Amino acid sequence: MSIVLYRVDERLIHGQVVVAWGHALRFDTLIVVDDDLAASEWERDLYRLAAGEARAAFLTVDDAVDALPAAASGEERVVVLTRGLAAMRALGEAGLLDGADINLGGQHHAADRREVLSYLHLTDGDLRDIERLTALGARVAARDVPDATRVPAAQLLGP
Repeated sequence: MSIVLYRVDERLIHGQVVVAWGHALRFDTLIVVDDDLAASEWERDLYRLAAGEARAAFLTVDDAVDALPAAASGEERVVVLTRGLAAMRALGEAGLLDGADINLGGQHHAADRREVLSYLHLTDGDLRDIERLTALGARVAARDVPDATRVPAAQLLGP
């Protein structure tokens, strides 16, 4: 497998990912890194239905740290999804994201989040996670769909 996209999107597997990103990237497999989802068989079944023709795997952060190096070097085209920035940061701290492009997708409105872009609402902790990911060598940018303009981390973080 080769990893063609790392994406943070609280909805995980949904139309934008499967249709828009699927058309652009022609991925074979979705690897969802989410401790809670990995533990819930019925939720995994629901997300598998949403994955369409793609294979879907559900891993805890710890299992992903072990599995992603093999995913990065194989023939299948893989998208790695996390619900939030904390899980992606954990992958970065495990040394898996140096030089990787991290795509920030939907993070929607909540009481503790502020709007950065129409589809991206972040907490102070999220902003620190973006800073940490960039310090670990990842290139972080927001883009909800493939045809949208990339908004780099520096612009998201502001002055």
